[in-house]
Amino acid sequence: MSVATPEVASAWRAPYLRTTVGLAALTLLFAFEALAVATIMPEVAADLDGLRWYPIAFAAPMAASIIALVVAGPAIDRHGPGPGLVVGIAIFSAGLLIAGLAPTMPVFLLGRLVHGLGAGVLGVGTFVVVAQAYPEHLRAQTFAVLSAAWVLPALVGPLVAATVADAVGWRWVFLGVPVLAVGAWLLVRTTPSTPGENQTQDLRLGAAVLAAAGVMLVTIGGQRVVAAWPALVLAGVVVVVLAGRRLLPRGSWSGRRGLPSVIGTKGLISIAYASAEAYVPLLLTLARGLSLAQAGWVLTTGAVTWSAGSWLAAHWSVLRDEVVRVRLGCTLIGAGVGGFALVAVPAVPLVVPMVAWGVAALGIGMASSTLAVLAMALAPTGAQGRTSSALQLNDYLVQSTALALGSVAFARLASRDPVGGAAMLVVAAALVGVLSLVPASRLRPGPSVHSDQCGARRAGPGAELGWG
Repeated sequence: MSVATPEVASAWRAPYLRTTVGLAALTLLFAFEALAVATIMPEVAADLDGLRWYPIAFAAPMAASIIALVVAGPAIDRHGPGPGLVVGIAIFSAGLLIAGLAPTMPVFLLGRLVHGLGAGVLGVGTFVVVAQAYPEHLRAQTFAVLSAAWVLPALVGPLVAATVADAVGWRWVFLGVPVLAVGAWLLVRTTPSTPGENQTQDLRLGAAVLAAAGVMLVTIGGQRVVAAWPALVLAGVVVVVLAGRRLLPRGSWSGRRGLPSVIGTKGLISIAYASAEAYVPLLLTLARGLSLAQAGWVLTTGAVTWSAGSWLAAHWSVLRDEVVRVRLGCTLIGAGVGGFALVAVPAVPLVVPMVAWGVAALGIGMASSTLAVLAMALAPTGAQGRTSSALQLNDYLVQSTALALGSVAFARLASRDPVGGAAMLVVAAALVGVLSLVPASRLRPGPSVHSDQCGARRAGPGAELGWG
């Protein structure tokens, strides 16, 4: 694929305009679905008598994405991202249809699993399009555009979802989203797509299946449906750790400098934000008596400040240093998520946790987009798909495991003190946000790592990271 000259200063100009519009439309689809589902999940859980399964509705699609990401990464390296985007949209929509028609909570969770498979494929395809279609100096700006594409759904998504749920039922929120997918497909079907030279087969599928199974063992054990549930939880955690070490570049969980620490930091901030976000509507409705629509506006605030953080990361000269941006973002996440936990304290004015959630979202917008750009810059030659896969796979792996472990505590407290249980999990998420500062100090490769990476670029994709 030919790359335009550096004089092109905007992703909104030719020859990038159509690609930018297509990626923004795809992100709009993601954003509306995510915000709409988060808004109406309390009603879904109540209608299907599945409150104790509440965390699994968020963990299930992440577990499924683990498998999808492992398959999609090398496949997109071989065939280019275009076919992956089309397949991903089809699977994504099928999952939404299953969830919308579900007569019981288990069938609803099946739909969430299928949806997660599609989301995993789409995630890899989107990142690789950015890496292939845009020169390096436009990538941060493009990720900022994708973050900004969350703003419109954030403003209308929760309100529309709550209104639709009140008027005709929550099912139509799921059944209506696939209509948006048709428009997104029409825009991305002609997206520039360059097959890579990496024709090796990925042998990690078995490890991915084991990792997903481990997540589900933790999740099922957390529901205490059998007497030996502690053994299931422990076995699940062990399987996730062992399989995860096979799936990710060496050092991703131990703070190795360079790309492994980029992946590790991204995973920790994802745990902090996602683990807290899952309980935002629940806490606001149960602890403060807000309606679903009112709770949705807090998610809207988070989406807007997330976009603002991404924009600042791409445009504010004070934050030119990538490591400074990431560490500031990690700090804001820890402080903001911790501040939101005060929603469970009646004496604290509601505005305090609402503002705190906006601060947390500002931080993850700043750090997440920067880490994505760093990952693409450090990707070995011919392995952009696998690098994107690893970045997002780690997110899904650690997020789903964290949510599943959280369900262990929440299932015990759901009937007695759901507010206290949810608040406790939000505090734990804040501590993870603070912990992310450790690998965030090791994002730049050292001289020896740089030499290894250069050698690996000659040896083959991913050799220096323990892949293959």
